Amino acid sequence: MNPETLVETKRPTAPPAKPDASTLAGIFRPRSIAVIGASTKRGSIGREIVHNLISGDFKGKLFPVNPKADYIHSIKAYPSITDVPDPVDLAVVVVPALAVLDVARECGERGVKGLVVISAGFREIGGDGAAREKELLAICRQYDMRMVGPNCLGVFNADPSVSLNATFAPGMPAAGPVGFVSQSGALGIAIWTEMQKRNVGFSQFASIGNKADVTGNDLIEYWENDPNTELMGLYIESFGDPRRFTHLARRVTKRKPILMVKSGRTEAGAKAASSHTGALSGLDRATDALIRQTGVIRARTIDDMMSLMSAFARCPLPRGRRVAVLTNAGGPAIMATDALIGYGMQLADMDEPTREKLAERLPAEASVSNPIDMIASADTGNFRACLKILLESESVDLVIVAFVPPIMVDPMDVVAAVTETKKGSEKPVLMVLMAEEQYYGRIPREIPDAPPIYRYPESAAYAAAEMANHAAWRAHDGGSIPEVNADREAARRIVAEAGRPGQYLDSDAAYRILQAYGFPLAEWRCVRTADEAAAAADELGFPVALKVAGRNIVHKSDVGGVALNLRNTLELEGAFGRMSRAVKQLGHDPEAEGFLVQRMSDAGREVILGMSTDPVIGPVLMFGMGGKYVEVLKDVTLRVHPITDVDAREMVEGIRGYPLLEGVRGEAPVALPVVHDALIRLSALVTDFPEFWEIDLNPFLLSPDPARCRIVDARIRIAG
Repeated sequence: MNPETLVETKRPTAPPAKPDASTLAGIFRPRSIAVIGASTKRGSIGREIVHNLISGDFKGKLFPVNPKADYIHSIKAYPSITDVPDPVDLAVVVVPALAVLDVARECGERGVKGLVVISAGFREIGGDGAAREKELLAICRQYDMRMVGPNCLGVFNADPSVSLNATFAPGMPAAGPVGFVSQSGALGIAIWTEMQKRNVGFSQFASIGNKADVTGNDLIEYWENDPNTELMGLYIESFGDPRRFTHLARRVTKRKPILMVKSGRTEAGAKAASSHTGALSGLDRATDALIRQTGVIRARTIDDMMSLMSAFARCPLPRGRRVAVLTNAGGPAIMATDALIGYGMQLADMDEPTREKLAERLPAEASVSNPIDMIASADTGNFRACLKILLESESVDLVIVAFVPPIMVDPMDVVAAVTETKKGSEKPVLMVLMAEEQYYGRIPREIPDAPPIYRYPESAAYAAAEMANHAAWRAHDGGSIPEVNADREAARRIVAEAGRPGQYLDSDAAYRILQAYGFPLAEWRCVRTADEAAAAADELGFPVALKVAGRNIVHKSDVGGVALNLRNTLELEGAFGRMSRAVKQLGHDPEAEGFLVQRMSDAGREVILGMSTDPVIGPVLMFGMGGKYVEVLKDVTLRVHPITDVDAREMVEGIRGYPLLEGVRGEAPVALPVVHDALIRLSALVTDFPEFWEIDLNPFLLSPDPARCRIVDARIRIAG
């Protein structure tokens, strides 16, 4: 095997497309709306949706539908959608679940383009509800209608040419740059309310509920080319189509940030896996791997996502990681510094001209080293002058202003001064205000263009770091997928002959498949008897290793199924006898299981390559420090399949033990290109054989000499 046998690269291919995103225009840009289930009862969902459409100044025709009312909210009502005299683009459905299917058919027959089904009582209750939802989706497909929901809060579009508030959420958020999708209606209301408090506006909002039709992926694609949407926020509980998400998000995040809170963290899936790779991946680690590959920013909590949205919505991206901290108090400066360094940021090293300018504006007791501590007597003029100097400095990429109000300075004056000073600057400014509660409510109302305001330095440092990370991602070359030369027909024949659903291939079959794909392997012979083992050892040359080869024993070393560094025939025969007895004690036939004799490798550093199949996300590739302690050390990196050449390098460089591979205390570095090449070949193997459920290549022994790098154990399990 030689890394040079990789053929020139190709870009990842897109998965099959769903209906074009433009089909969502009937939902988000309707010219007419029917609210089916509109009510005269104040406080009811049907009444509140009509009220919000009116108070939000919807730029189109509105038709309340209720067979028992002549007028709703002073607007003529109609008995059914079939009685509405004009064409209807969007129907908002607020009727009992048992009536929804008939309403949907009537909408389809009337040529309605989109449905927002607020009604609950579908898949979320299981049983008949799930069957009802399936039929509802079939009706939508029959009539080419797109549907948000069922079991949702509604949709919103702040575009003044539409002014659509088809939700029953309280209040009216400001227009802004954020497209937001929430799978949870309750959390959607909480986010809707919190955005109003922070004065961060939506471009569009959708609560997708059961996401029977329209999903988060559809909205990412729709908002990708929406000029009013500059960043996207997602609260999701499950991925509908992870492969489509990966393809979309990788593309979209190069232009627009995507912030996500993904709930449902669990390791339960890992318990069912029997291999090392399966035991180490787990659902949430697989989710993290997927998100890392796409440039999506995964917030830890809803509050963190709100903090990030404030920063991304109000600030330009930084050009680098050099942060200046400007403050009137030492404590917050120290806290900010610790947090910034912890998040991988740098304190800007002030050049001499910048120091001199700061010193001219500050008393002698102040510190002009970063953090710049202007001391407690600093007034509005000090903040204005010093911030201007920092924004003009070539040494600074981003500024965090931390202010603890003394009794003689009005916080509103300082915030106003910072706001005025940052105007026109291409550098982001974040502000920490540790003040009385009243100011956090006043600032959005009185200084709407203020910088993002944080209560504590750690939150500002976190936002600064994620902005810098996103800027780096946008400049990052994601690489391409090399085409691998392999004897695919030979590998398919081996799988056809030796593969059994739900079981591991025997070791010989696994090695032959890897050989067909050009992996570097320790030379081996498959044997059944002690005499065959001795002959194989003579052919390969001592020292050798002896291993159980059958498919029934997964972790060989746990049952005495591995003997290493056998130096002569006598040692080999003794090991063969002990191993045969151990296999019999497990209830297996030693001759039927078979054994492998392998030439010993003297390469010293052990790594693992592997793949396990997450039931939701699909194949997940793994790299890490290997050997029998892999599950103890857990020093691994994961990527969702397929990977690019850049992914392969980053997987290797991302483990904590990477310095060991580079060489320490005078050691030569291992042949890293061989590892990168092997990861690409593993990705190609998984592409060609989707029936492979788990793969472990462990240990993979590495040496500075590429010719001495060898995989000495391998397991491949077929899907059940």
